[in-house]
Amino acid sequence: MDMTFFERLADRIGQVDSVVSVGLDPDPDRLPEHLADRELPRWAFNRRVIDATHEHAAAYKPNAAFYEDPDGWRALAETIAYAHGKGVPVLLDAKRGDIGNTARQYAEVLDGDGLDADAITVNPYMGRDSLEPFLAREEAGVFVLTRTSNPGGADLQDLELADGEALYERVAALADLWNRNDNVGLVVGATAPEELESLREQVPDLPFLVPGVGAQGGDAETAVEHGLADVPGVDPRVGLVNSSRGIIFAGEEAGGPGDAAPDAYYRAAGEAAKRLKRRLNQYR
Repeated sequence: MDMTFFERLADRIGQVDSVVSVGLDPDPDRLPEHLADRELPRWAFNRRVIDATHEHAAAYKPNAAFYEDPDGWRALAETIAYAHGKGVPVLLDAKRGDIGNTARQYAEVLDGDGLDADAITVNPYMGRDSLEPFLAREEAGVFVLTRTSNPGGADLQDLELADGEALYERVAALADLWNRNDNVGLVVGATAPEELESLREQVPDLPFLVPGVGAQGGDAETAVEHGLADVPGVDPRVGLVNSSRGIIFAGEEAGGPGDAAPDAYYRAAGEAAKRLKRRLNQYR
């Protein structure tokens, strides 16, 4: 049997001694001017970022929202293939979740004749059947939105159920039940450290994807202490702590989008990834 996503991720974490997930969100309004004449500027940007950061990246996490057009989809496909060429798994942040044939079509981004992403984020709001096409892919990782880092996340996620349980806690419990293929993780934001700690106690074996440590100012120590899981049969502890803007646009401080020295721009991204790796490793 082929390795599961979390087995492959554990190997990558051990290889680069890092749990850093680099979010590849190439906002067209912030791309450096030296890419303006490229056929696929987002792909050209991602390639340079990957070159600069791959030694410190446990995974890359492109957000599908930044690629939702024909050229963007081509850029995303090139990006995933290039990351794989560097030996780095790719988690597509697409927050999918739908019913029937629609969900089956969405899940094809995990296949080799689709985008060949290694893992995906999913939205559990429509229930188990809406996620089944993702869960059934034994070699792919499935990260279930549970307690998100945005302020409005509390609008629904904190609602108290009849038994006193919070809705996000019920989602975590269901995700644990759905983990029959050992391929389920949770998305739990670093801006909610108390919830992150309580969820780790509730589901000790599920790895977390923890966003919010970079530009959103989340708690790095809590993200590492409670975000990583002791997955049975897998070493080291597994999980991901994501930073997007704080890494990929670090070069703006080296001269801004119009900087005449592209090498300095991308070198800043590499240094930002290295700093985050070292910061997180203090708590591992």
